[in-house]
Amino acid sequence: MEALGRQLILEYYGCPAERLNDASFVEEVMVAAAESMGAHIVCVNFHQFNPHGVSGAVVISESHLTIHTWPEYGYAAVDVFTCGTVIDPWEAHAFLKERFGATRESTVEFRRGCFDVAPGTLPSAYGVTHEDLDR
Repeated sequence: MEALGRQLILEYYGCPAERLNDASFVEEVMVAAAESMGAHIVCVNFHQFNPHGVSGAVVISESHLTIHTWPEYGYAAVDVFTCGTVIDPWEAHAFLKERFGATRESTVEFRRGCFDVAPGTLPSAYGVTHEDLDR
């Protein structure tokens, strides 16, 4: 199935709190992850929350990488969205898992912009629909 882009929803568990609560470290890792897959960085913005947690985005020509951390739980929620077929988001996943020191992860890949599929025929693995919520 052809798609405009690929989006990885990544959940990292068991990460050391000190890594997830350091905005400079998180930014450095996210930028390096974008570079590791050959992405072209457009802009970067990260914010340190008080008392803990970091949120940030790396906007790339090919789309984006975003993160929200909960150091108190050793948890990071990461989104890697790439357009086209040149950049492989799974390369960023391998890099991020190692650098954040995750002991466990959960991953889901979405194909975004699937125009060659008839409406209502996408399998449920592509996300929750309004009909699913009504059940």
